[in-house]
Amino acid sequence: MDKRLIITIPHYNNFNGLVKTIQSINESFDIDIVITDDGSPEKLDETLIISSYKNNGNIFFQYLDGNYGVGIAANKCIEFVKKGTYKYMARLDAGDICHKDKFIKQLSYLKHNDKIKLLGTWARVLNKNGDFLFNIKHPINHNEIKKKMFLNSMFVNPTIVLETSILETVPKYPEEYRNAAHDYAFFFKVIKHFKCANMPEVLLDYIIDENSISVKKRKLQVKNRIKIIIENFKFGPYSFYGLARSIILYFIPRSILTMIKSKMSK
Repeated sequence: MDKRLIITIPHYNNFNGLVKTIQSINESFDIDIVITDDGSPEKLDETLIISSYKNNGNIFFQYLDGNYGVGIAANKCIEFVKKGTYKYMARLDAGDICHKDKFIKQLSYLKHNDKIKLLGTWARVLNKNGDFLFNIKHPINHNEIKKKMFLNSMFVNPTIVLETSILETVPKYPEEYRNAAHDYAFFFKVIKHFKCANMPEVLLDYIIDENSISVKKRKLQVKNRIKIIIENFKFGPYSFYGLARSIILYFIPRSILTMIKSKMSK
């Protein structure tokens, strides 16, 4: 298989997690990676990162001159992708762990389902000690995804692979949500124009880290989610329920939700 996939990784101040993520990529074909550092206090050790990569392929580094938010760093990655000739773009976040052959499975799915332009997968959620908490099993078909997007994002962001042609229509993550929920806003725009899906297979370990955006900026994330639902609001049960649900979740600590999901999965 030729080099037609690039993985984008926005990074801030999680070097050990970044190395673990790079080490977890285990595929039988060449893959390039672009890492955009969002003004971390210490510069990345590029030599160590490159030596951690098992695959053939180039790793490119970009550095922002300040801490502008994950959405800005992610868009800087997209700018780099657009300058190349890649057919597909993937997204990972520092700390998450890919299962073996994750990307070849997704590319094979996309090859045999050419109407699908963005593809996620299921994920396993672990705590920072590696203990299993629960699985995320989002809907797999486009129509159900589109309806349930009002409840929450129906994609685990670091699982997605998309066809770069969609960036001509949806060119970047909305920057007004650069500090939280930028992916949710992006997915809402994508599903309006393109068919999307999730593979019904767990292909990524999603690590809950106390320094992650979903933990440190949870209230902002939920607040932005409410704004995004209102922006895309359509009269119907999912829209009303999703809005009410997000308002309630704004007042519930993430630790309680994680505990509930963990107990329900057992």
